[in-house]
Amino acid sequence: MNRNISIIGAGSWGTALAILLANNGHSVKMWSCFKEEVEMINHHREHIIKLPGVKIPDRVLCTEDMEAALESADAILMVVPSQTMRKNAKDLSKYIKSDKIIVSCSKGIEEGTCLRLSEVIKEEIPEAEVVVLSGPSHAEEVGNGLPTAIVAAAEKRKTAEFVQDIFMSPAFRVYTNPDVVGVELGAALKNVIALSAGISDGLGFGDNTKAALMTRGITEISRLGLAMGAMPQTFSGLTGIGDLIVTCTSMHSRNRRAGILIGQGKTAQEALAEVKMVVEGVTTAKAAYDLAKRKDVVMPITTEAYEILFKGKNARKAVFDLMLRNKTYEMEEVVQNSQW
Repeated sequence: MNRNISIIGAGSWGTALAILLANNGHSVKMWSCFKEEVEMINHHREHIIKLPGVKIPDRVLCTEDMEAALESADAILMVVPSQTMRKNAKDLSKYIKSDKIIVSCSKGIEEGTCLRLSEVIKEEIPEAEVVVLSGPSHAEEVGNGLPTAIVAAAEKRKTAEFVQDIFMSPAFRVYTNPDVVGVELGAALKNVIALSAGISDGLGFGDNTKAALMTRGITEISRLGLAMGAMPQTFSGLTGIGDLIVTCTSMHSRNRRAGILIGQGKTAQEALAEVKMVVEGVTTAKAAYDLAKRKDVVMPITTEAYEILFKGKNARKAVFDLMLRNKTYEMEEVVQNSQW
């Protein structure tokens, strides 16, 4: 069945999802607060800056009028930077008159509150049914129709399956998952590890180093996730190790690109200015550091990333400090509970 879909945010990911949904036969209205972005999409049928060369179907309309963008919507996608999620959700709430399915397509943790983005949406729009859409998915590849697999997570199975149905295509496979906490944490925290992997690349370290960062990275992500009630299986799935692999190894990843620049000697602000796109791993590093302290969870890679980004610590020294931490077991919890 064809649906009316509204997308709040017209950056690279919002545009890629609009293309996918339009190609699935749905009518899509996008909203952007930037007049030049609206005119670019409607006139050129292309996001020339953030998704150059990828054509946008005529079924997609972009507008600056949020109320018009939401008219007759069967589902609303929130595709905005994590730190603007609350403002945009608050603005959205003015036009929500009944239960709506809102799909959180952004990855991050709100700074200060340390809330997951679905929690931010629920605070501002309590009547909404929130679904989290996440997984290993570069906008450039989705926009070009390359095969991708992703996860829709929600408290209610039928809500997750509704989102699964509107997105499924020969190039876009969607799995459902009841573990909203695990899916969101995996999606957000892997950006911190990807930033760290980029720093390692920028320092000139090799594949061994990156493999260690990725493996120990998913360990500390899982550790925090379990402390927050997530399911352990989620972190071995698409939104855990899957998203971590794609973000740590691809030059499509803005987090990895920013990390490379920092490893080469640039400050965090200089790196962000050069990447010219939102790098969620930076703000997430601070939120994750605060969250780990609140939950009394040891997250050494996240801690060192925080020290580099916000305390000016030398990146090479941070790597050495990680290597020279107190000796421990690889599977500490297992060993502590055994006779080994």
